[in-house]
Amino acid sequence: MDKKRPVNLDIGTIKLPITSYVSILHRVSGVIMFFAVGIFLWILESSLASEQSFADLGQLLSNPICQFIIWGSLAALAYHAIAGIRHLIMDFGFGEDDFASGRNSAWAAVVLAVVAIALITWWIL
Repeated sequence: MDKKRPVNLDIGTIKLPITSYVSILHRVSGVIMFFAVGIFLWILESSLASEQSFADLGQLLSNPICQFIIWGSLAALAYHAIAGIRHLIMDFGFGEDDFASGRNSAWAAVVLAVVAIALITWWIL
């Protein structure tokens, strides 16, 4: 089969619009939250098991790697919530008239997510 179709396998050269990146990151943050639920349920179970396991959990959560995992989970939650609200608003028919309004709402979601993640970072530190 000798087809003369263009083939572009270099992902670095593909230029996607901001709306695509917002949508892809919304899905990625959902996957991160799926795994974070398991971690947080384990943390809850460990904190309620006994007084000793609560103290051990306190020591574990003071580890910078654990703090980074919690920060990443909260950042994913913030982004997912903001991008999800954007999708819900668009499902109601607002901002889907043309490409410019979708692009503007995508940029607004990114800016709001960055502000929310900065507030989460400030709150954790």
